[in-house]
Amino acid sequence: MPKIAVSDEEVKACFEVMQELRPHLVKENFLGAIREMEKQGYRLVYIEESSFVVALAGYRISTNLFMGKNLYVDDLVTSKNQRSKGHGESLISWLKQLAIESGCNKLHLDSGTHRDQAHKFYFSQGLVIASYHFSKDIA
Repeated sequence: MPKIAVSDEEVKACFEVMQELRPHLVKENFLGAIREMEKQGYRLVYIEESSFVVALAGYRISTNLFMGKNLYVDDLVTSKNQRSKGHGESLISWLKQLAIESGCNKLHLDSGTHRDQAHKFYFSQGLVIASYHFSKDIA
């Protein structure tokens, strides 16, 4: 069952799995980054087995003119040695239920174009490609 990371220890325990998705992250900066993002509505939820985090999702609930109230999944990852065990499905189910309970109109996420296996998983969970996401580096 997914659990929201509240304590510093719970957040820190998520680092290794998060780094599989976001390899640029630095362990010493992780807790501070999460705490800053929480001020903007971000929440981190994880699944633990045998006292180890095996999967996690970072999400936020917001409202915009396009979708109304929505749940956006910033991060979704299962540790590479724990995939195909139902953890991702459990997280998506938990997020869908939270979206319903929160009165959201949509659950949505972005996924890198190179992540073919993730795309197969998202399709199997009933998600569809709804738009293109464009970006430009400005730094």
